[in-house]
Amino acid sequence: MPLIIGMEDSIFTISSWIKGGSSEAAEILTIWGMPGIGKTTLAKHMYMLHCHEFERSSFVEAIGRRSAQQTCSQLDLQKQLLGDILKKTKIEENNADLCTSKVEKALSRKNTLLVLDDVDNFEQLDVLIGTKGFHPGSKIIVTTKDKSLTEKCSLFRMKFPPKHTKHALRVLSDTESVRLLCWHAFGNNDPRKGYEKEAEQVAKYCGGHPLSLKVLGSSLINKDAAIWSDVLEMLEAKGYLTDVQDVLQISFGSLSGDCKELFKHIACFFVGKEREFTETILKECGFQTSYGIKKLIDRCLLTIGDYNEFTMHQLLQDMGRDLVRKESPDKPWKRSRVWKHEESLNLLKKDKGTQRTQGLILDMNLLREETLCRSISNVTQHNFQNDDLNKSFGAAQPIQIVYEFFLRILLFFARLLLMLSSSRCKKVELRADALRKMDKLKLLQLNNVKMDGSYKNFPKGLRWLSMHGFHSNVIPSDLPMENLVALDMSHSNLTQLWKKPKVLGSLKILNLSYCKLVRVEGFSGLPALQRLILKSCESLVHVCESIGGCDGLVIIDLSQCSKLNNVPISVSKLKNVRSLSLDGCLGASEFLMRMKDMESYASSSSVGEFLGKTPKSFLLPSLVTLSLVGNNLSNESFPKDFSSMSMLKELYLSKNPIDSLPDCVRSLSRLEVLNVDDCWMLKSVLCPPPTIKSLSTEKCFSLIKITFPQEMSTPPAVYYKGSESLTEIEGIIKFQAIAQIDEQILCSLGWTNLQHVKDQKMQIWDSYKLSFSNKLPVQMFYEFGIFSTCFPGKAVPDWLPHIHKSKGSSISISIAMPSSSMNKTIQGINICFVHTFTRTGKLSWLKIKVENVTTNHTWIYYGHIFALPETDEDVVWLSHWMFGENEIKNGDEICVTILEDPLRNFGAMVRECAISPLYDTDKENEEDPLSYYKSWKHILGGDLSAFQLDSGDYLLERFNIVYYTLLYYRIISYKISNNFIKVHS
Repeated sequence: MPLIIGMEDSIFTISSWIKGGSSEAAEILTIWGMPGIGKTTLAKHMYMLHCHEFERSSFVEAIGRRSAQQTCSQLDLQKQLLGDILKKTKIEENNADLCTSKVEKALSRKNTLLVLDDVDNFEQLDVLIGTKGFHPGSKIIVTTKDKSLTEKCSLFRMKFPPKHTKHALRVLSDTESVRLLCWHAFGNNDPRKGYEKEAEQVAKYCGGHPLSLKVLGSSLINKDAAIWSDVLEMLEAKGYLTDVQDVLQISFGSLSGDCKELFKHIACFFVGKEREFTETILKECGFQTSYGIKKLIDRCLLTIGDYNEFTMHQLLQDMGRDLVRKESPDKPWKRSRVWKHEESLNLLKKDKGTQRTQGLILDMNLLREETLCRSISNVTQHNFQNDDLNKSFGAAQPIQIVYEFFLRILLFFARLLLMLSSSRCKKVELRADALRKMDKLKLLQLNNVKMDGSYKNFPKGLRWLSMHGFHSNVIPSDLPMENLVALDMSHSNLTQLWKKPKVLGSLKILNLSYCKLVRVEGFSGLPALQRLILKSCESLVHVCESIGGCDGLVIIDLSQCSKLNNVPISVSKLKNVRSLSLDGCLGASEFLMRMKDMESYASSSSVGEFLGKTPKSFLLPSLVTLSLVGNNLSNESFPKDFSSMSMLKELYLSKNPIDSLPDCVRSLSRLEVLNVDDCWMLKSVLCPPPTIKSLSTEKCFSLIKITFPQEMSTPPAVYYKGSESLTEIEGIIKFQAIAQIDEQILCSLGWTNLQHVKDQKMQIWDSYKLSFSNKLPVQMFYEFGIFSTCFPGKAVPDWLPHIHKSKGSSISISIAMPSSSMNKTIQGINICFVHTFTRTGKLSWLKIKVENVTTNHTWIYYGHIFALPETDEDVVWLSHWMFGENEIKNGDEICVTILEDPLRNFGAMVRECAISPLYDTDKENEEDPLSYYKSWKHILGGDLSAFQLDSGDYLLERFNIVYYTLLYYRIISYKISNNFIKVHS
């Protein structure tokens, strides 16, 4: 997440809005402002800060853009929202109206934080949230460029509309602008020496616009003063800017010609597309993709999304497309690229193709949606104009109700009429020879388009051809495909590829997902094939063994091929396959069974020509990713070992009835990612390979314990959201109810008088599980060599030994052994503090910094447990730090600070805090009650190198990607508290 600069006031205001207001009603906040001002950044930041405070939460990003893309529809957005609210990974619903109804019902039942980002049409709100309202206490945030858009949705036409607040994002001040520019140009908040004047002047010309500052700053990384002067001259030539595009074009103008063309190709056709897929196509179009894409990323003109897809700010995409539009403003057929569906349709209907066109997109389904939305918007606009008149003249309520009743009837019939009229688009049939003049066409999408006539005059230089919804059951034999690199015929009526085998020497990507294919054959004619995607071909029963001859295959996806009994055994021979997906494939279990004893199959006449006498050790030697999700695989389904797959790094076993980790997994010597989510019978994950970096065990309801090998050098990231029964991840974290802990252990911690809390209960929120608990008996949490607990109370307990107290949030003491403890060593320190609250929506959080001033060592601990006290309760936190003699000695000065949120979002204040040193006992021959806890590797006094910052301080927190943004905020808080970053009020 990018650095938050200049938004401190907005963060405080929105946090107050989220935590304030009535718990009896839902509220909506609209964050509005110009494009690139930071609306999405701010909304995402606020969401990650507060999503844990609600029963349900969802962040639906880039709604406007995603609604307009070929790969996403409003139904996909509905499914995402419904999945988040219901906590389901897959939503089976293909009717938008029914999906809206389900969303309405879900939102009415749970307290929800919902963010709807980049809404550009009020109808998107109608489709996503409906008209039934929300559960009391819910908060809905909408980001948009249109200040009045939210109030146009149907929700505000109800009898009792929700309370609505608007928050405008302002441009940055001159000081903030310089800080942001310098952050991207120099890597810190201040100008490099000798660049102060230039930085101020350049920042001033950006007009406080964050995206402009980011892009311009990134283009000036490592540039000398002469380049800064050149940029200033260009800016001065334009005068003080009012158009952000001018700033962005300065960065674009400094690119080489090849990089400029690459940028325009991506802006017009490949935003949202997977990176490797796009690079493969563009490389065959003559671009130096490795160099060019890196240059665009370095200049902040292009970014890589969470799923390795290309993303680009809307302003930048608009700039790239506008540059193409200016090639011929009124004649699209004279442009190098045509991406608007309506323009493409007219161009083909009127047979106006030219040699200038390099790429063209036409999707009839999206064209119908766009036409329908525009028409309905025009009709409904009359509604708002009349509504404003009624408000102006104070129309009586009964008249208003009658008016709205008849208006809704009118709108219903208007929609129906428009849908019927738009359906005529379905009857549009184009001639295949309409593209005959486009000799330089290399990129072509004709999705859901019916073409008539012969294909022999189709452009012969095509590199990428996408024809979703192709009407024929076979690919035409006269379609020129000799230069094709990527062919995508998804969602088509194809039952077979072609009548006669084809030789396509350049084809690298073949996507036939969701087709009606029964058999796929003829792989001998595809020698360059790298990706074969047959996902959800539900009629597929046979894939030819000739696939074993495609030595270049890297990705094979046979997921959800529910009738494919036999995965070709020749797949096991392929030496370059990196990813094999068999999710929900009927033949996955049989494929594993055959892998158990490949030698017996090698002599089989049906596969012998492909496998010969292939030794078991050479099976799938290059496989990096194997996905076997939802295949009803038990532990007995797996071979004894997977050692043949020596390169495997990612293994996905989700939704299978395994009860423990299959033995073969431990033979994977390079495994880094293991996913066993939704394995409902899984009770334990014991000793996965020591190379593991990420283990996901979400929604494993029977899971109790996870262990890792002792030789692991760095603790892995573990995700266990929804695994409520999990009590221990050995070596990382352990949960125990205080009442169930041996009294000797508690006494060894100096916790000698906790009888009164054993019967008490607290509601806690585990930020790793990302779930609320019911009120539970008071718990103890152990990680990093730190024992922590919390319970209701008003004061620091007096029974702690050698206690030192202080009002406020910090205390310093010198370790001085009392006479009764002379000749003893320090065993640890107890830290205790009391949280009291200044507002409703209480949340108490353990954040402690311990400094040994004498030795200049610092440890900062961010606990992952939050306490949610009752209305009139304060919270006492008690934390034992198991320091040894190497960390603290007699005479050392120790300073403890309870870190508070600098923006006070949680309303918690430290009333008092205390330190209680603990010394060892004389019972030398007795077994140490804490020996098990001390045996862990990554604890105080052990190996904490993975948590050491560049400064030498230790930041003790699990770096879990599920809440990486919250972690970012915590680190920023730490820097603010140490004066690394100044917050201006």
